[in-house]
Amino acid sequence: MPAPTPIDDRGATLDLPDGRVLSFLEVGDPAGPLVLHHHGGPSSRLEAILFETAAREVGVRLVCIDRPGMGRSSPQQERSFEGWSRDLLAMADHLGARTFGVTGWSEGGPWAIAAAAQLPRERMRHATNIAGGSYGTFGDNWAAPLQSKVDALGGRLALHFSPGFTLMYSLLEYEVRRAPKSFVKQMLAALSDADRAVLADQVILEHFIDAAAECFAQGVDGLVRDAKVLYRAWSFDVRAIDRVVHVWQGMDDRLVPAEINHRVAQAMPKAVWHPVSPGGHFIAVTRAREILSIARREIEG
Repeated sequence: MPAPTPIDDRGATLDLPDGRVLSFLEVGDPAGPLVLHHHGGPSSRLEAILFETAAREVGVRLVCIDRPGMGRSSPQQERSFEGWSRDLLAMADHLGARTFGVTGWSEGGPWAIAAAAQLPRERMRHATNIAGGSYGTFGDNWAAPLQSKVDALGGRLALHFSPGFTLMYSLLEYEVRRAPKSFVKQMLAALSDADRAVLADQVILEHFIDAAAECFAQGVDGLVRDAKVLYRAWSFDVRAIDRVVHVWQGMDDRLVPAEINHRVAQAMPKAVWHPVSPGGHFIAVTRAREILSIARREIEG
């Protein structure tokens, strides 16, 4: 068997009081307002590179953090939305930012919504969910009837058969890191035409694969624990979020069907719904300037 891929050394780290380490990568304007970005799954802090040009042009300081057990961040046995929100405050303090915003793409989306529910608005002034994996919003994997077959299966395994869920991600790890051509072929077959057009850009595709591979630098456990939190009934009620949350969704998204996040947006009293048509899962990249421009305006507001 090939030797494990070395952990990528791009980025910096924060030592937390409990002994854990958070790894992060910063792009954009170091003097701009801070945006803490939540990567998808499988992905990592290297996802920031996909937004480097947009962050620089808009003038924001975009920081993408490896969530626990992924990339170079320390594992954490007990994952929770509340615990991660505390980590976000620690990161903002470390970076010297009194105010900041959060964005989250795909599996990162729910963590951004949770921050909107839990963090004080005098600190966190903006929240964006982009095609988020909002599967536990209204109960254990409530979105199963709307999901792709793969995600619906993942939800059943996450809730009822953990070894199967781990095996599912182990197979994904093997493809991403050992057989990337096979991974790309299967991914493209599952995507909409809009997304395939985005990934026809080889630079974007290569950055996406690099970020996905780095997710598994410590194995699959970090991603498994992360995803289980999303499939279980969330520990907060989105209907009680009394602040603006931007929800961006490609209407041709085949990975996270639009109806899932539309229902979540409808449940949040002050949500701003941003449907993109034509557009798929990768509107995070194609609409990055618009998304970050809104973030900057609200943080500076």
